[in-house]
Amino acid sequence: MSTSGQSGDPSTDKGSGGTGSSGTGSSGKESSSTATTDEEREILDAGGTATERRRQGGFGPGGGIGMPVEKSADFGDALRRLWKLLSTERARLVAVLVLTFASVALVVVGPKLLGEATDVIFRGVIGGGGIDFGELHRKLLFVAVLYLASWGLSYMQAYILAGVVQRSMYSLRDQVEKKLHRLPLRYVDAQPRGDLLSRVTNDIDNLSQSLQQTISQILVSTLTLIGVVVMMLTISPWLTVVALVTVPLSVVAMKQIGGRARPRYMAQWGHTGALNSQVEEAFTGHAIVKSFGRRREVGAEFEKTNEQLFEASFGAQFMVSLIQPAMIFLGNVQYAMIAVIGGLRISSGAMTVGDIQAFIQYARQFSQPLTHLASMATVFQSGIASLERVLEFLDADEQSAEQKRHIVRVDPAAVRGRIVFDDVHFSYSPETRLIEGLSVIAEPGQTVAIVGPTGAGKTTLVNLLMRFYDLDGGSISLDGRDIASFPRHELRSKVGMVLQDTWLFGGTIGDNIAYGNPGATDEQILEAAQVTYVDRFVHNLPDGYDTLMNDEGDNISSGEKQLVTIARAFLANPSILILDEATSSVDTRTEVLIQEAMNALRANRTSFVIAHRLSTIRGADVILVMEDGRIVEQGNHDDLLAHDGPYSRLYNAQFAGAAVDIA
Repeated sequence: MSTSGQSGDPSTDKGSGGTGSSGTGSSGKESSSTATTDEEREILDAGGTATERRRQGGFGPGGGIGMPVEKSADFGDALRRLWKLLSTERARLVAVLVLTFASVALVVVGPKLLGEATDVIFRGVIGGGGIDFGELHRKLLFVAVLYLASWGLSYMQAYILAGVVQRSMYSLRDQVEKKLHRLPLRYVDAQPRGDLLSRVTNDIDNLSQSLQQTISQILVSTLTLIGVVVMMLTISPWLTVVALVTVPLSVVAMKQIGGRARPRYMAQWGHTGALNSQVEEAFTGHAIVKSFGRRREVGAEFEKTNEQLFEASFGAQFMVSLIQPAMIFLGNVQYAMIAVIGGLRISSGAMTVGDIQAFIQYARQFSQPLTHLASMATVFQSGIASLERVLEFLDADEQSAEQKRHIVRVDPAAVRGRIVFDDVHFSYSPETRLIEGLSVIAEPGQTVAIVGPTGAGKTTLVNLLMRFYDLDGGSISLDGRDIASFPRHELRSKVGMVLQDTWLFGGTIGDNIAYGNPGATDEQILEAAQVTYVDRFVHNLPDGYDTLMNDEGDNISSGEKQLVTIARAFLANPSILILDEATSSVDTRTEVLIQEAMNALRANRTSFVIAHRLSTIRGADVILVMEDGRIVEQGNHDDLLAHDGPYSRLYNAQFAGAAVDIA
């Protein structure tokens, strides 16, 4: 074992809470923000612009990052990408269009036929010849058949469209899930967890609902407008011109209201993500919040964000509610103009009563689609606002690509476990250097313990070995091969990790142990459990290895959960072990049992052990003492104590404190 290193600037030891997520590469890029208008600044609240909010952060007790709520930079790009998402369903979309066209055509013909039926009645009454009920019945029956056929076509269109939207959302969720596994750990660390969850759940659900409502309505309304205008022209071109006078006013009203609603929708979904982040932090840190008496402060932060969400949501919904009254008013103006001019046309004999009746129905049909289009425009903008948040996630910089031309695949059985850190440089941010010029050699089968104060770079060292982060300089090799030449999943398959923060999913205890080796037999699971002393406490549980972990994972103790994670690593049978504070949640008696299990587990494996309890690493082959990103001392336990250096001071301080406590 040999070491050398040069100190960098002090930095917090990132990832000390565990490294459950994988990924490497550069930081996820921050989306560009555009200049905001005075109105948008009011919407964004006193926190300033989106860029300022990102810099300031601090939505929840954990100091989450403020999410951008500004108006998007490129609405057109979002539309293009939405079409790309939907284009895989092109054939079904064509079917939806054809069915919609046929359904609308049948409905549009209806008023004309009803007008003719009215003329049959008037001719019979006024002409004195009596009503031709046979012709009247035929026309009314034909209209009923048309409307019934239109309903059937609409039913088929809705069924196909639901499949189109949901398959597209399935594809989008799949993209998001795959993207998550390609993101570097530093991006995930930098995002509020609640906001990420909001993007992949709330925002996609909102987009789904928006598309389900708007695609059908936009198609129906647009085709209805075209069909109605055509039918109105066949009845009276002059009245058609009168009816269309209000159209420019309707377009202006929709544009004004829609333009004011869109930034409010952006704000609404941004604040929704921030609120979710706060709620997630408050629930996961519930015990800490209560123990430190910070409930009032957390409540105040929640109230502030909730107020921001209320203001944005109220503004968005209020703007939407203005559309219908505006369209109704313009529709009434249109109706009055048609009624007056139509009456004059009837008195002059230019039009029949049936024609005016049909035209008024068409006028109503004409104003209704305009109202629907205006309403759907705002709903669609809400969906696009959510889509842009999802796209921002999908566009985040991914971990560096694998070096495909230099990929080396190695049989796990052939891994010896010689690991060399050669002149490694790394920092979490360019402004603060953490590790500079660090060199370490771990020989096969050695147990290498890493100790030092918080922020020294201990966990960072093993994170680099796992390729959770890319190096800024230097190299790390395994058995003489640069780890960058291994596929990430293949490299990590050779490494078993037991972290300070235990992670168990909502399955049985047996399932959680088998997570490290899904193909393991019941006998292998039992063997791993016995070696790591899980078997001892499992027999006291009502369902043994079939005991289900509850939602909080608190139906077994913290120490027992840690034993399960150790059994999981044992069953995985890795070539290299990383134990990051693996016994921190275990009582002294259990710690002794675990140490015995760890001795068997570490046999013939290169192991890196990070520990604050120095009693747990006395038997390590080599102990590295780190300070400020550099190795200041190395050797075995006895040699380092005799040297009376940093390790000796750490050891004596720890056990002197323990002696005082006992006394």
